[in-house]
Amino acid sequence: MNLRIVRALLLRYIFLYTRSPVRLVEMVFWPIVDMLLWGFLTVFLQQNTTGNFPHFITYLLGAMILWDILFRAQQGVAISFLEDVWTRNLFNIFVAPVRTIEYLSATFAVGLLRICVTAVALGIIGWLAYSFNVFVMSWWLIPFFVNLMLFGWSLGMISTALILRWGQAAESLAWAVPFFIQPVVAVFYPVSVLPGWLQPLALALPVTHIFEGMREVMKSGTMSWVPLGWAFALNLVYLALAGGLFGWILRLTRQRGLLTKFATQ
Repeated sequence: MNLRIVRALLLRYIFLYTRSPVRLVEMVFWPIVDMLLWGFLTVFLQQNTTGNFPHFITYLLGAMILWDILFRAQQGVAISFLEDVWTRNLFNIFVAPVRTIEYLSATFAVGLLRICVTAVALGIIGWLAYSFNVFVMSWWLIPFFVNLMLFGWSLGMISTALILRWGQAAESLAWAVPFFIQPVVAVFYPVSVLPGWLQPLALALPVTHIFEGMREVMKSGTMSWVPLGWAFALNLVYLALAGGLFGWILRLTRQRGLLTKFATQ
């Protein structure tokens, strides 16, 4: 892998944001709206409930911030690809001596940058507006962050592969794919709430263990290492499968000459 090529691709995507303020606004606008909505809902529930329930409600804010990390990592891959489609730059990239791993690495880096910007914004608003300190998760926040980012990259490759396969008519998948799994991965509620037949599917997804772990850490200050081990192991599997799917679809698209048609639509 040539790091100079990765750096050049990354700079290209960064220039899109720095030279178009609308893109920067979009990157923080929706996360802030989500934080305000969930924040006011949390305040309302706290004011109208008794016992330990108001403390449990803060899980909603923690889950919302962690979910946004996953979503922005996926968006970094999928939206970077679509930016090349919209600007008719996709063909230029793939006729250049750019390896698939180099292209994906650049989009992964974009996803990391998007996460950092939105996570900082959400953390500040959560602290100032609702006295919610995301660092209540202590150093556990680091493995949570890493696992969510890795799975977000996997979803990004899957959504990009589907768009490559089905064309621009499938562009909505760049936003929809993460929400296909959201009801299953127990973002805002424990796995025990799910029907029995659905729980094995939930536990087969790495981020389920992260959201379960988040609630445990916020409740007791610690958690077992076993869920983190499962999350890391499953993430490696999903990264390999998603990368294989993306590479296979890209080769198939090139062999059939569909890439040229797709890039010039």
